[in-house]
Amino acid sequence: MTVTLRTDGGESYTPTPEDTPYQRLGGSDAVKALAQAFYDDMEVHEPALTAVHRQDTPGKVSAQSRERFGLFLIGWLGGPQHYMEQHGHPRLRMRHARVPVGTELRDAWVRSMSRAMEKQGIAGPVRKYLETRFAEVADFLRNVPT
Repeated sequence: MTVTLRTDGGESYTPTPEDTPYQRLGGSDAVKALAQAFYDDMEVHEPALTAVHRQDTPGKVSAQSRERFGLFLIGWLGGPQHYMEQHGHPRLRMRHARVPVGTELRDAWVRSMSRAMEKQGIAGPVRKYLETRFAEVADFLRNVPT
């Protein structure tokens, strides 16, 4: 599969309903590939983060978790809201409450996503925008004092 990534837009990027990150990344297949790259990287480089995820086999994040995160990302990035249709509102804090998320896990998550974006060739203004947004969400999910 070849993914065409739009990196136009000058020095900065602000999403609009007509120009979403989902569209800039190339749609559903590209976003799902990002989710897969994220978990693949996590399994190799971030064992403590992998350990808090559901696993099909030791050290391998479950296919169900991977699929669910892909659906979430598609909607979160401005694509079809299939996650909400199937699972309801994401309620991120509630769904992550069972896991003690401190700065170490937050930073591991951000590192894995950054490496996944690199692997997928996400660059330019959309990359900068996503790095900021992913870091904000990861920090929002911290539930253990620093």
